[in-house]
Amino acid sequence: MAGTSQDKPGHDEAEAARIFVPLLPEERSVTAPAFEKTPLERYVAPEKPSLVGLSRAELAQVLARADVPERERRMRVQQLWHWIYFRGAQSFVEMTNVAKPLRAALDRHFTLARPEVVAEQVSVDGTRKWLLGLPPAHAGEKPHLVECVYIPESDRGTLCLSSQVGCTLTCSFCHTGTQRLVRNLTAGEIVGQILVARDRLGDWPGAERARAPGLPTEGDRLVSNIVMMGMGEPLYNFEAVRDALLIASDGEGLSLSKRRITLSTSGVVPNIARAGDEIGTMLAVSLHAVRDELRDVLVPLNRKYPIAELLDACRAYPGLSNARRITFEYVMLKGVNDSTADAKALVRLLKGIPAKINLIPFNPWPGTTYECSEWDQIERFSQIVFDSGYASPVRTPRGRDILAACGQLKSTTEKLSARERLALRAMAMTD
Repeated sequence: MAGTSQDKPGHDEAEAARIFVPLLPEERSVTAPAFEKTPLERYVAPEKPSLVGLSRAELAQVLARADVPERERRMRVQQLWHWIYFRGAQSFVEMTNVAKPLRAALDRHFTLARPEVVAEQVSVDGTRKWLLGLPPAHAGEKPHLVECVYIPESDRGTLCLSSQVGCTLTCSFCHTGTQRLVRNLTAGEIVGQILVARDRLGDWPGAERARAPGLPTEGDRLVSNIVMMGMGEPLYNFEAVRDALLIASDGEGLSLSKRRITLSTSGVVPNIARAGDEIGTMLAVSLHAVRDELRDVLVPLNRKYPIAELLDACRAYPGLSNARRITFEYVMLKGVNDSTADAKALVRLLKGIPAKINLIPFNPWPGTTYECSEWDQIERFSQIVFDSGYASPVRTPRGRDILAACGQLKSTTEKLSARERLALRAMAMTD
């Protein structure tokens, strides 16, 4: 890409126009490469499907097929809900207040299975990444793989969930964007990631709580926050994501506050209002550029939903207020989008939107041509945004040495050379 930006007086306008030549309107639709992938496969339920991810209405249907009398179903649904989502039961045997004949009937036809943990990596900073195996389309094939990341801090634990095997989109700075889109995850596979994390961390009532360097020491939960920022574009898997997050936020089960759940999108405009109306969580938008000609390159979905259209949808987001601000994510790329002119343009662009701006130092991955902005440039950028009245935290890189940081996930777990892995580990230890 381009070289390091030089922030000298009088050069802002030149910097803002450098590198990328705008496409003509007709060129944006004709010459642009494909920016959306179609799924290669679909989910095929196993012979004994899991009850994980089912809503109360769906559990009631299961009980009806098991010949549970209608007058008992509501009570039985509550029992199942409590055991699956509050206690984290992994077998029907554990459900001691459910009648034995019903437990046996359920066990014949269903499981409480979560995604299989294929591998676990723990970063030098305490971040944990799980490689999870999901059912393939055909028996005998290799499982579909996704990654889920747990980011602990002293007072909270944030779980980053995936919504697709691969990703619909082709963002040029994102490792997942280089991967095929295999298929969408089901609601059960999304909720299952939460259950896996709580299983591994002992984060259930009565379970032995995990204790290790970096894990939260305050509060009664190790998983306190969820971000839909893993593999995939959540709003291109809307129904499954919606159903999973409604289960996660249900007060009688996993009971995570909607204010502690953030859904991130690259800008699927038609589904932004739906997300506010039907899910009601916090919203984050992967912006990353202030001009269409640059965002067309970084986030090619911009060719379909340009910046002006995206920001109109943000202004109309249901429930938007100073208490429920939208987070705009902005990856800091050296010599690409990190000039003082870009910072000033960003402030102008977001005027009138209750927002905070999350600056993300670029996290390297094998084969990328991008570099992270210099730290002093990130600080200059942040100060301009802050002085204009916006919170502008700089996200601390976490899990870089295990490719678990923002933009680094890729379920094929591409093998690194010893030199590459040592370099990433050294970077994580010194940042």
